[in-house]
Amino acid sequence: MNMDVKSVGVIGAGQMGNGIAHVMALADYDVLLNDVSQEALDSAIVTIEANLARQASRGKISDEAMQAALKRITTTLSLPDLGQTDLVIEAATEREAIKQAIFEDLQPHLLPHTILTSNTSSISITRLASRTDRPERFMGFHFMNPVPVMQLVELIRGIATDEATYNSCKAVVDRLGKTAASAEDFPAFIVNRILMPMINEAVYTLYEGVGNVQSIDQSMKLGANHPMGPLELADFIGLDTCLAIMNVLHDGLADTKYRPCPLLTKYVEAGWLGRKTERGFYDYRGEVPVPTR
Repeated sequence: MNMDVKSVGVIGAGQMGNGIAHVMALADYDVLLNDVSQEALDSAIVTIEANLARQASRGKISDEAMQAALKRITTTLSLPDLGQTDLVIEAATEREAIKQAIFEDLQPHLLPHTILTSNTSSISITRLASRTDRPERFMGFHFMNPVPVMQLVELIRGIATDEATYNSCKAVVDRLGKTAASAEDFPAFIVNRILMPMINEAVYTLYEGVGNVQSIDQSMKLGANHPMGPLELADFIGLDTCLAIMNVLHDGLADTKYRPCPLLTKYVEAGWLGRKTERGFYDYRGEVPVPTR
């Protein structure tokens, strides 16, 4: 039987987690947002309030809908609290060991019917599910960034995911007013299987001196009609996330065409991760972003 989801637990209050909480609350779900840091939770609520207010000021939602959505979101530092929700969406950092540890810690507290999902952008759903007591009620629920703006959600079935779980998650996507794309459980799924090698190739183009940061981004914006250049987009996503996904592709598919560019690795090792650290392929510490190469 398909399950009627009424409450949603979101693990991780960062950029993806607070965006997921935002759209879920707007769609009338009761949302419980979890993080290991009270500071992160407080920051997430401030961000959600600001983003909802922006939507209201542009006439996309009413003031009443904004206030109602905010009332539907509660926060907790206690991971076991999320076990009482119908649907759990893990949106922690893109490291498999961390995600596995979260699911193992949460598992004893889950209701029998709770569906577990991961917002992973690249990691095997089948492998994550195998470490839980409910692989048939486990799947990938991959939102695009920024969540309130982007229309697509990738739904990824593991080898054991049952049809009722898929249909329940598809119904949630429909209620959000977003579009679901069904992807098979292969490294990086659909979007990042295509997008990340393009970004990696842009970094190689920079690494090999074919063009500088500005010329590479301008070429793709003006020559291919992309809204953002690939290096600008990498900074927006986070260079650590880009590197993690390329490593998953390289390890999972054993093809040298997915080898991460050494320059991408160097930036990550330097802690230059993009917008979130104020330096990546651009330096964001001034009034206007300036290329770092």
